[in-house]
Parts: sequence; structure tokens; C-alpha cells
Amino acid sequence: MEKPKYYITTAIAYTSRKPHIGNVYDPVLADAVARYKRMQGYDVFYLTGSDEHGQKIEELAKAAGVSPKEYVDGVAAQIRAVWDCMNISYDRFIRTTDEDHVRSVEAIFRKLVEQGDIYKGEYEGKYCVPCESFFTASQLKEGGLCPDCGRPCVDAKEEAYFLRLSKYADRLVEYYEANPEFFAPLSRKAEMINNFIKPGLADLCVSRSTFSWGIQVKEDPRHVIYVWIDALSNYITGIGYHPDGSKPSFEKLWPADLHVIGKDIVRFHTIYWPVLLMALGLPLPKRVLGHPWVLVGEDKMSKSRGNVLYADELAEIFGVDAVRYYLLSEIPFAQDGSITYEAMIEKFNADLANTLGNLVSRSVAMAVKYFDGKLSRPADFSDPVDESLLACEKKAVEEMVQGFDTLHIGDSIGAVMNFAKRCNKYIDETTPWSLAKDSEKADRLEAVLYNLLESIRRIGIALSPFMPETAEKIAAALNLEAETEFSALTSPFGTPDRFEVRPCEPLFARIDGAALLKELAEKDKAAAKAKKEAEKAAKKAEAKKEAAPKEPIAFDDFVKVDLVCAEVLACERVEKSEKLLKFRLNIGSEERQVLSGIAKFYAPEELVGKKLVLVKNLLPRKLMGLESHGMLLSSEAEGVLRVILLDPETPAGAVIG
Repeated sequence: MEKPKYYITTAIAYTSRKPHIGNVYDPVLADAVARYKRMQGYDVFYLTGSDEHGQKIEELAKAAGVSPKEYVDGVAAQIRAVWDCMNISYDRFIRTTDEDHVRSVEAIFRKLVEQGDIYKGEYEGKYCVPCESFFTASQLKEGGLCPDCGRPCVDAKEEAYFLRLSKYADRLVEYYEANPEFFAPLSRKAEMINNFIKPGLADLCVSRSTFSWGIQVKEDPRHVIYVWIDALSNYITGIGYHPDGSKPSFEKLWPADLHVIGKDIVRFHTIYWPVLLMALGLPLPKRVLGHPWVLVGEDKMSKSRGNVLYADELAEIFGVDAVRYYLLSEIPFAQDGSITYEAMIEKFNADLANTLGNLVSRSVAMAVKYFDGKLSRPADFSDPVDESLLACEKKAVEEMVQGFDTLHIGDSIGAVMNFAKRCNKYIDETTPWSLAKDSEKADRLEAVLYNLLESIRRIGIALSPFMPETAEKIAAALNLEAETEFSALTSPFGTPDRFEVRPCEPLFARIDGAALLKELAEKDKAAAKAKKEAEKAAKKAEAKKEAAPKEPIAFDDFVKVDLVCAEVLACERVEKSEKLLKFRLNIGSEERQVLSGIAKFYAPEELVGKKLVLVKNLLPRKLMGLESHGMLLSSEAEGVLRVILLDPETPAGAVIG
């Protein structure tokens, strides 16, 4: 009999930098669901990966002095290494630079242009470079800030292709109404309808022409396909979709059963993505989980705040499963969650060391002490205390299932840990050490210890979607093979005829919180000092490099540089830039706009009317969304820039050299 399929995806991680702990919540959450579905007998396909195109990547690569492909190769490897460190059981790690993805996206774009769902127009408005998103003025936060990330947006005007969102607005709402489980949490539905659909869906800009790092529009090479069509399409290209003929894997797996994403990109996945699928004539995904953020204390993670935590570094301190456990148990279904070292230590000691670790250690130790580790199944489980334990186990399994079914994963893992707490209470209720003192109660003692080991066996199975390594350790502590089939939890309590256990190492050793926090503080202090010294050394090296005489060049090389006198007609600061001044220059034959990073050294009015030296024959480039055509010459000493001033009598456009 063929297994039912289950197709689950995460948002693909952007290759701007190494992913922090908040970015890791997506794949860990999806991994727990994927493992649970495998337990239930589903044929699971789990897709994750990296989003590798866009203006921000192009700029970061340039700053790093490497090609965009070299840059994303490095960061994608980091992302995959972190996913692997966190024991993510993905079936494919897709990269948007993968050849099969690129070819399919080209064809998707071409198909939508040919059928009229994408058309060429002109975009004018506000653009956020970090989010790679366009916004109308009404969508911006106060001060012209991006509604998603809160950073400044820049003016943008360019020719672009647009996706006809407005054409599909009514169909989209109809789908929402007919499929109430599409949104998780359900509150996301009201957000999308009230904030985006009711005010009127503007057609979506889906190409860019001001940078080149992306998938080209084959029929119009000046344009690259916008990141959201490129990135979102991975959910179908990653399983074999192509408009001209898809692989059997696509026909088998699509539509997706669950997209796991952060709440900040719900709009893209519940409006733009469904419209794209409708335009392609494809079924829509069954469910989109827009989970909350993982905050550090009460703040979003930010390098500028210095509060970024990384999953692999946390795993080195606490262990992989402890990090997984914290994320899955502490991040609420609908509200933002928080992580700090202090909270991790408290959770680790209370739940993992005291509750779970202590339960396994003392239960196995008593079995070894009193019965040499060999215990047989009791004749019945009719003692009222035993019946209470079994009832709690049954309830825990039911609550675990309900939590997964409703995607309240924290409730699901909480049910398992609550049963572990109940087992510790069972030890206190039955007092095995007292039973051991009376030889006539040997049978009861054996039954109690058997019940504990059987409960621990079931806890290990139930923990396998959340903490796979711990589940294996629990099985090893019981001298059993690890079980990962859900039927092992629904079978009658007391499945093994007997247990034969040996002394085992503690699952989780209690952490000295004060000592660890002191050690971390010292490491942070040392790292900050090392960083400061490295920056100082780098500045010295750069200054030395700049001061070093350059290699001689031939006269023919020198005359290739076209230097002319430029008269400053107007000068002003560039909005939202601390460094740039915008110049309007008279160079005799024409006027030029040039941007120069000297705002810290001159007031704009100081330079109006001055005669400066312009490198005339530099190719134009964009800075802060504005064109700069040429470069003004300046001198630099000890970090201070001064422009080179010409004799006021020098006519504009005069050739220098």
C-alpha cells in the first residue's frame, strides 16, 4: 500500500549573512512536523534552502571584493552547516542559483508574460534595499521607514514588469473563505484582508533593471526577475515543476501541505504566492503557518545592538537537542517568544536536567540496584496509582497529537514533558526505596520500576520529533533499539515482556548558571577587544597601503583619464545619507550630476561656485537610488578628505593634464 504524501517547506534563508537563532526557528519547527508525519507513516518530502539573488547581495559582494556567486556560495554553505548542526532532516536544500531552478523561473516568467498576467510598465515610489520591497507612501511608517524592517526607504523610479494582482483579488478571498485552515494562526487572515486586499491590491513589481545579480528576463536582458517571484517559485521548482513539462515528483507532491514561514513574510505567501499559482493554473498550498518572532529579551536581534545569538554556538554550550527543545517549547503559537542565556539555563536545568534527566537516571539506577537491571512485565496495572499513571500517559499522547494537528507545537512537546513530571511524582507516590526494604513487596517494587521504564520508553518515542538525539539516548539507556513509529505510542501500555538495563550516563548534567554567565561575559569582552584591535590593525594596513607608492604607468595609460574643470552650480545633502553630497556641475559642454562621500567635511553651501576636478569618463553608477556620473578628485590624510580646488579663473570644461 502506497504511503500518503506530506510536502512541507520552510522559507528559504537569505544569503546576506550567517543565520541567527531566529532564522533557525523555521527549519527546527518544520523538522519537528516532518519527523512527526514520518512517525505516522507519511511519505514526507521536506524542502528548505537559500535565497541568493538581489541588490543587497550584489552590494555585499562588492564590499567584500568578490563576485556575487562567490559571496552566496560562502553564505549558503554556512546556512546549510547550521541546518545540519541542528539535525534538520531535509530532503532537498535548494539554492536559487541551482540550474534547474533558474531554467524553471525563466520559463514561469515567460509564460506569465505571454498570457498577459505580467506586463511592462514603470515603477515610481519608495524602495527598501534590505527587504528588496517597493512601497507606496501610505504604506511607510512615520519618517518614511519600511513597514517591515523599519529602515529608511529610498526613492526609486524605473521601468519594470508587473504581476496583475488586482485580477485575482476576488478569487483569493474566495479561497480564504472556502479553506479556513489556510491561515495559521487564523488572525493572519484578517490582517491580509483588512490591511492589503480591502484597500485595493496594486499590481506587483516583479522585475528590476538597476542591478544585474538575478535571473535575467531572457527576452528583455536589461531586467532581472524580482526576488519574490524567484524565491517563492522554489516551492514548486524544488520538486520538479517546469511550465513546459514537470517531473513525476511534482505531480506527486504538489500542492504543499504546509509552508512554515515567519510572520513578517505572510503577505508574500498568502497574497503574492497564491496569485502566482492561480496565474500558472496550479493548486494552492493547503496551509501557511506564519509563526511569531524569536526575540532576545524584548528586542529583535540586530548586529548593531550586539544581541545576535547563533544556534550552532548555543549548541556548543547546551547541546543541539537543548536548543531545539527551547525553541519548540518556549516560542508561542501567535505571540513573539524570547530567548536569553539566563532563560536557556533556567529551562535546561528545570526541564532537561531535573525533570527528564533525573527521571531516567534514578529509574535506571533503581532497576540496576534492586533487580540487576532485569524486570518482567507485571500481571496487571490495576493499582490505582498505576491506573493514574497510565491515564496520564494516554492523555499526553492525545495532547501531543492535538498539538501537532493544530500546529501548537509548544503544547505538543509540553504534553510529553508534563508526563515526565508525572512519572517523577509516581516515584514519590510509590517510594521504591521503601518497597525495597520489605521482601514481601518485591513483586510490587518490580511492577513500579517496570512501569517507570515503560513510561520512559514511551517518552523517548514521543520526543523523537522534537529531540531525536535524546530519543536515541533514552532507547540506549533502556538497552533497546530506538523506535520512531507512532503505533508504538498507541499500542497498549506494557508492550515489552521485560527490560534488561545497564547503568547509564546522565542525559543532561545540571549547569552552574552563575559560572556559565561569567564565562560568557569574559568571552564577549575578549571578543570585543580582539575585534577592536583587528579593526585598528586593518585601518593601519589600509593607510600604509594607500601611502605606498603605486606602480609606474605609461603615459598612454594616464591620458585615458579625462580630467576636466567642473563648476559647482548646486550642492545639497542626499536624504537619509550621512556621507553623500549631490552636486550639479557645469563642465562646459553639459551639466552633470555627481555624488561624493564628503558630507562629513563640507557644508553644501561652501562648495557652490567652486571649481573642482572631475574624472569625466567614468561610467555612471547608482548610489542611494541616484545616478552619479563621474568622480570628484580629493586628497586624504588621517581620515580627512579635502576636494582639490582649481583657480577660480579656470573655465568650466577646461581639460586638465
